[in-house]
Amino acid sequence: MKQLNLHSAALGIAALLLLISLGLVFTGNIESAGPIIIFFFLALAIGFRGYDNLKGFSYTTLIFAAVVMALYYPAYFKTVGDFKLTGLITPLIQIIMFGMGTSMSAKDFAAVIKTPKGVLVGITAQFLIMPGMGFLLASLTNFPPEIAAGIVLIGCSPSGLASNVMSYLAKANLALSLTITSIATLLAPVLTPLLMKLLAGELVEIDMLGMMWDIAKMIIIPIGAGLLFNKLLSGKAKWLDDAMPIVSMTGIALIIVVITAAGRDSLLKIGGVLILVVLIHNIFGYLLGYWFARLFKMPERDARTVAIEVGMQNGGLASGIANSLGKIATMGLAPAVFGPLMNITGSMLASYWHRKTPEGYVEPEIEGEVRSH
Repeated sequence: MKQLNLHSAALGIAALLLLISLGLVFTGNIESAGPIIIFFFLALAIGFRGYDNLKGFSYTTLIFAAVVMALYYPAYFKTVGDFKLTGLITPLIQIIMFGMGTSMSAKDFAAVIKTPKGVLVGITAQFLIMPGMGFLLASLTNFPPEIAAGIVLIGCSPSGLASNVMSYLAKANLALSLTITSIATLLAPVLTPLLMKLLAGELVEIDMLGMMWDIAKMIIIPIGAGLLFNKLLSGKAKWLDDAMPIVSMTGIALIIVVITAAGRDSLLKIGGVLILVVLIHNIFGYLLGYWFARLFKMPERDARTVAIEVGMQNGGLASGIANSLGKIATMGLAPAVFGPLMNITGSMLASYWHRKTPEGYVEPEIEGEVRSH
């Protein structure tokens, strides 16, 4: 009861802080509102933890608090001494991918043989719908070329790790979700540069071979190391299994904050429109992914899986690619915005589907299967 009162009090404080921050904004004191907005999101995150239907939003709310900090105090998130914090992005992605590798096994790929149709439809939808939508949206906006290329880039990236968790919550096909994520991620070093060359080649210069190598360093090598680690030390390093979710979540948060600080000036100019464009991209990913699967007469559970896999992209990888091109402050903006938004929309969609049990649904064995995100 005391704990519930604490969370309720936090929500009350959040409501008060929201009113104060809105008052400051509407009276033209937006520069003074920064600390209030930061504490609003922190209080909101604490409050959400006390309610089962809201606790899934706590992490994203903390991300918002961190993003506001980066917008108001960007200097603290750009350099430490002479070291540029953008230099952390690639190592952080490699650590996250290593964690993914440690949770993978031959079972992830055996499903390709068992359910080839589901995997083929999912992978096709992944690398057809989102790149196409990204290209269309980039073409319809008046964004500078590099920012527009970032919209295409997030579309050309593989599905994100959070899709596995959302598929479980949505009572979708968890095994299919794990397999699609794994295969799409391993195909990314070839398909992402190829699609970027075709769809964004007129916006920015794309060195296909160079991008392939950059993605391989961020994906194939760390995942390979993780797979080897899992094979040699399976069940002997429980501390790593416990630590990787925290490391991954912290890494993703740091990546978003560093990108926000680096691209602050551009975000302040086009942030509202960019958020709208990214939201449309995300929602149409779910919608078109679902009906693409239904077009091929896939069952409801599998259609939900494809929808989530298509709609939820690997924003961290897209950010790493933008950073490797030296365009983190421009091409990296859309991926940085996409991540927090997809966590909100994905949680809402999963909650909706969770209340509608599909025919033939059986509760999956989740220990060691649902990856951290």
